[in-house]
Amino acid sequence: MDDDREDEDTKRDIAPYVPRRPVMAVIGNGLALDAATEAVCVELGRRAVEAGFRLVTGGLGGVMAAVSRGGREATTWRDGDIVGLLPGYEASTANPYVDIVIPTGMQIGRNILVVAAADVVVAVGGGAGTLSEIAVAWQLGKPMLALATSGGWARQLAGGRVDDRRSDRIASVATAEEAV
Repeated sequence: MDDDREDEDTKRDIAPYVPRRPVMAVIGNGLALDAATEAVCVELGRRAVEAGFRLVTGGLGGVMAAVSRGGREATTWRDGDIVGLLPGYEASTANPYVDIVIPTGMQIGRNILVVAAADVVVAVGGGAGTLSEIAVAWQLGKPMLALATSGGWARQLAGGRVDDRRSDRIASVATAEEAV
């Protein structure tokens, strides 16, 4: 009899199921951005959060900070919507717009975590680090978009394929609106 009562108590303590919100990883250059790219990144972050996405980035500057800032500016932003997976151990290196700071200590290995955590990956500009994230996302079968107007690897791979292991392509988008 006591067992039945414990089962009922346990059932009451379980929170109701809430569907998981989709996660968008935005990958790109950590350096200072030109005004146009920064504006697109801010808009991308805002639109993504307003569309119901959580954002995950590498948590540092450049594209990562601009997208995070945009996410924070969203009318629907909630604490926890912006996740930053840092390469080092120092949480203080995160950009100020990150809600959840995860210092991985994995250096470039954290690039794998950024894309593995995502339901969709958006590339903006980018150099070698972004290229590594694109390659991993491709191998993991993640849906991918590239902001073709942003330069770097995003421009070079927009509309193309990394290799022949997949039949789809990296979607080429020109605006934040198209990306979301």
